[in-house]
Amino acid sequence: MEKIPMTRAGHAALEAELKQLKSVERPAIIKAIAEAREHGDLSENAEYHSAREKQSFIEGRIKELEGIISLAEVIDPKSLSGAIKFGATVTLVDEDTDEEKTWQIVGEHEASIEKGLLNIRSPIARALIGKDEGDSVEVRTPGGEKSYEIVKIAYI
Repeated sequence: MEKIPMTRAGHAALEAELKQLKSVERPAIIKAIAEAREHGDLSENAEYHSAREKQSFIEGRIKELEGIISLAEVIDPKSLSGAIKFGATVTLVDEDTDEEKTWQIVGEHEASIEKGLLNIRSPIARALIGKDEGDSVEVRTPGGEKSYEIVKIAYI
């Protein structure tokens, strides 16, 4: 199986979610199923069916997280330097609008554009890999061609 690159923070977040599911969510849903069973006829019991559906989702997510964590290769960006690679925090300027954006290149399971965490497999991240400060990159996005200048690279 192929290793999944991940930052230390991303790995910790997945482990925290797994712990929450196993120690809080799973026992709560088991209790909810038991209470719903006490209400009688299971074939027409909406609470029971809803609780079983939620239990199925929780168990599926637990298995998914365990699989991801078992394949995780934790990479510490602080130990890296130089051209852009996994874990780099990159500040870019859109050459058309002069808008400045800062993203950290992370694994796909921890990516969140809203939090400034860019999936390593995204078009922008793929275009940035191997580039240096001062370089200009052309990126084909769903919204069309974009040009960015790399202003700063940091490994935090």
